[in-house]
Amino acid sequence: MKILYFDCFAGISGDMTIGALLDLGIDKDKFVEEISKINVNGFKIEFGRVDKNGINAFNVDVVLDGLEEENAHHHGNHDNGHGHECHHEHNHNEHTDQHSHIHRNLFDVNKIIDESRISDNAKDLAKKIFMRVALAEAKVHGKDIEVVHFHEVGALDSIVDIIGTAICIDLLKPDKIYSSVVNDGYGFIMCQHGQIPVPVPATVEIFANSKVISRQIDVEMELVTPTGAAIIAELPESYGICPTMKVIKTGYGAGKRSSKIPNVLRVMLGEKVED
Repeated sequence: MKILYFDCFAGISGDMTIGALLDLGIDKDKFVEEISKINVNGFKIEFGRVDKNGINAFNVDVVLDGLEEENAHHHGNHDNGHGHECHHEHNHNEHTDQHSHIHRNLFDVNKIIDESRISDNAKDLAKKIFMRVALAEAKVHGKDIEVVHFHEVGALDSIVDIIGTAICIDLLKPDKIYSSVVNDGYGFIMCQHGQIPVPVPATVEIFANSKVISRQIDVEMELVTPTGAAIIAELPESYGICPTMKVIKTGYGAGKRSSKIPNVLRVMLGEKVED
């Protein structure tokens, strides 16, 4: 039995997830071929490797152009730790004009997924992850789920993150998925509405509607982005210490910031050892 274990000691984001899963050995060309099956232009994906506190990790950048770039500050996990209901998961380049964004609602995002040529399994998983974010966004903003616009997950880079994660899981085809307790940081981050607490409201709401077990650790930054929260709420069936298994491969996905702990997501692929 093939087991996939997420070790979220430094939280989780969309780009960290894709990086870690690709680092397990997924064919990058195959991944790019699949992600290009979404009928959306305006992005390219760049791959590389970076050092995080002595750990060599796989780095994924979704590079945007044109209007879409205004819709999502450049790709990153914990850059200034901007949360879902304010800025975007990805924000190397701060854009001050918050009103020129292309906003998408749940219908728009589901239409992009349905009209893509990715596998049915990947479509189904991507829509489930997006639904978790939509429900949280609606609750945080006090709006109906059909009308709420995604400041972050409607953005192209987060669409790529979530669909890309679904593609990776479909290519890996694990029999079971488990996760550690999910660590987040503490403090406050600035967003267009002012300062908000870490964990950010959307992440807390996603966790409240899931089986996720989480905690705060002594790192003053946002470690779990709402996209990451939705991914780790949807995929694993339980949360705790690593199950008894023979580890076959490990993968490390890089976040975009540095901190006193390695800013990486670790995943382990293994075979269950029969009791």
